[in-house]
Amino acid sequence: MKVYFAPDGGFYSLDFQGFVPAGSVEVTEVDYKALQAGQLQGKWIVANDQGYPVLQAPEESPGYLASVERSWRDMQLAATDGLVVRHRDELEAQAETTLTSAQYAELQAFRRALRDWPDSGDFPLIEHRPGGPAWLAEQT
Repeated sequence: MKVYFAPDGGFYSLDFQGFVPAGSVEVTEVDYKALQAGQLQGKWIVANDQGYPVLQAPEESPGYLASVERSWRDMQLAATDGLVVRHRDELEAQAETTLTSAQYAELQAFRRALRDWPDSGDFPLIEHRPGGPAWLAEQT
C-alpha cells in the first residue's frame, strides 16, 4: 500500500519506511503507476483539495519558459566551445583543421544566433530555437 503526504509531496509505504505520516491519503497501485508515468513525461505531482495526488502540467510562465530556453541555449554554446577552441588551436599551429573554413563560419553563425536569440521577438518559443548546421551532430 502506498500513501501520499501532501505537505512534503512524498509517497510512503508502511512496508518500506515503517510508518506513514498522519494526514496521508491512500493511493491505489493503478493511480500510483499512472502518477509515476506522468511524472516521467514531465508532469508534476501535486495534491488536489482533498490531498489526493494528481498530475499537473508544469508551470509555463514566461519567466519559466525563458529560464528553460536560456539553459538549452547555454548548453548548445558549451557543447560547441570545444570545436571553436580546437579550430583556433589548429590554425595557430598551422596544422590541418578538422573543420573547413565554411564549416567554421557556419558554426560561428549558429553561435551568434544562439547569443542573439534572447533579444529577438521569438524568444522563448521553442519552435524558434536557432538550428545548427546539419554536420554539427557528427562533431559533438
